[in-house]
Amino acid sequence: MTTIGFIRHGSTEWNRLGKLQGQLDTDLTEEGQEQARLLGVRLAQEAWDGIISSDLTRARETGEIVSKLSGIPFLRTDKRLRERRYGQAEGTTVAEREERWGPDWKLQELGQESDDDLWARWSELEAELLKDYPDKNILLISHGGFIVQVLRVLRMDSEDYLQNTSLTILLRRETGWELQLYNCLNHLQSVTE
Repeated sequence: MTTIGFIRHGSTEWNRLGKLQGQLDTDLTEEGQEQARLLGVRLAQEAWDGIISSDLTRARETGEIVSKLSGIPFLRTDKRLRERRYGQAEGTTVAEREERWGPDWKLQELGQESDDDLWARWSELEAELLKDYPDKNILLISHGGFIVQVLRVLRMDSEDYLQNTSLTILLRRETGWELQLYNCLNHLQSVTE
């Protein structure tokens, strides 16, 4: 049985400022790097066979830090794990989007990636993962908008906002994916207490 661990990348400056990053490339902050280090220490105690990350810097850097501290091999990057493309809305805050396009900006055609296109990216990658890594435990480092949409289509979405460096685990059964863990931040608990 294949197990997938979805990880949202560490914090960026744009996360802090509330800007929609989409497929624009941003770096981790010191906080984001520390989150990734703490996650790497946690995952060193778990059985994972490899890491594949989005090719965007914030995800790739998260994956490299996790790999270094956990000993889990960094296999490669994959652009199919990129964040949803938000078109003209990328780089803007909620207030800026509402000022430019009104409160229903999500319903307007601003060059954003459709749900179907995002799902097609995932479906292609999913088939490849199941073929190339049968009975393996693979970590996928991606982005909140991408992970949430995949979970929504799989009918596993939650109202909880997906946090930076959170771990969500899916186990592949004969009938499909089964949610084992959602939005777990145990590795950050000792820091916030």
